[in-house]
This record gives sequence, structure tokens and C-alpha cells, in this order.
Amino acid sequence: MDRKKEKRVNKSRNGYQSRLTTAGRPPVPSLLEIANTPPAPELNAEEFSLDQTEEIVFALALAVEQRDRHTGGHCERLAFISAALGAAMGLSRAELVALYRGGFLHDVGKVGIPDSILFKPGKLNPEEWDTMRSHTTRGEEICRHMKSLSPVLPIIRHHHERWDGTGYPDGLKGEEIPLVARVLQIADIYDALTSPRSYKPAYQPEHALWILQEETDRGWRDPEIVRFFLKVQKDIIAKAIDYTSAPDRSLDIMRVSLANLQNFLTVDSMFA
Repeated sequence: MDRKKEKRVNKSRNGYQSRLTTAGRPPVPSLLEIANTPPAPELNAEEFSLDQTEEIVFALALAVEQRDRHTGGHCERLAFISAALGAAMGLSRAELVALYRGGFLHDVGKVGIPDSILFKPGKLNPEEWDTMRSHTTRGEEICRHMKSLSPVLPIIRHHHERWDGTGYPDGLKGEEIPLVARVLQIADIYDALTSPRSYKPAYQPEHALWILQEETDRGWRDPEIVRFFLKVQKDIIAKAIDYTSAPDRSLDIMRVSLANLQNFLTVDSMFA
């Protein structure tokens, strides 16, 4: 393992070691345990506020989304579902903020991918696929100069890694993949499956969950996070999606969905 990769792996491990079980995996609480926990800490709107430079980056991310009429609202839904899943898992305030921002910024690197590749109806050739996969490192490069976005960088870079090490860009395996990237990845896949795309219709939630489980059985996804997602999908994730129906795709969407998120991240609203 080269030094850069080793540094990223060690960084991803250090923050989560205290939450690992003896088997080396994140503990997965039952729905009853979630229901009996105190409400998630209220998220401060200032934690989500943007300075002028950050606003430009978030505007770029939304511009990427708007390039494809099929992905409208994906960023907001992903931000909301990821944060809701993270809250149900008991992640820290900082991790929830990273997940929320990561929902908007995870694919910002696609701003540098040509339309001829991004929207190609057929299969990409090897050269085109290399270009497409570079959106993870391009996105990290765009955001790495802003200290406030440093917690989001592992999400941007690693949300296409696979549990068995066959993903990209670094081929990280298992818990080498940062936890926040693993969480957002599951939400990203679920939203993509249940939304229409140019190459497929929107799948019903049951079919999307079946595909997610099949990919987990194949070794691609974190089995513990997927198992937890399957448990809370009906009670939490499905309700989260109901909160993300605003038609506006401007930066004001963040203020609206943040207000919704603060209302949603309580036990009462999740289990009403």
C-alpha cells in the first residue's frame, strides 16, 4: 500500500474505532433501541451556512444535477436520506453535517466530464470509463482547498469504492473505506434505483431493496449498513423522502430542506 493510500486508510479508521464491535464492524441497533434513544441533537443552521466560495462550489454541484433532467432533486434527496440514516445509526453531529453536504457535493467532479461521456446511451469504452471514474478525484480537487469542506472529501473521493476492494478510485476494501462514504453510498444507490433515469424506469422500493441486497451478496456493499438500511427503510427512509418534494433547485433548497431535516431528526417525527 502506498503512503497516500495508507494515510487515507488510517484516517478513516481512527475516528470510528471506538464504535466498532469486537468483530470489527459497526454495531447495528434494533428499531426498538432507536425508538428508545433520546432525540438526535438539533442541527444548528450555522453549521450548514456557506461562505461565498462554498456557495460557488454548491452552485456547481447543482449545475451538474441540472445537466440531466432525470436527476432533478437527487442531491437534496440524497443529502436528506443520508443524514436521516446517519442519525438513526447514532452518528455524530459532525458526521451528519458531512453526510448532508456530501449529498450535494458527491458528484461535483462531473462538472469536468464531457456530455458525450456523461450522457452516452451505450456502453462506455475503456478510455471513456477512465474519464467517467475520474469525477471522484476531480471533485476532491475542487473542494480540497476549503478547510470547511475537509470532512466531506472522503465522501467525494470514496463513494464508489466497494466492500470487496473492486471499486474506485483507490480500491479500498472493507473498513478501509470511510464510514461516511459507505453510508452515503447506500443512500445514493437506493435513490438512483427508485428514480427514473434515461436508461431505466423508477423501480419500486421492494425491487430496489432486492438489488441492494443482491449487490451486497456479491460483495460490493457493507453488509452491516445494508442490513440496517433494510430494517429502517420503511419507518425512516420512506418518511425522509416525503420531506424532499420542493420543486426549487436553487441554493435556497438547502435552507428549506435543513428546516425539514431539523423537524425530521427526532424520534417522535420518525415514528409518528
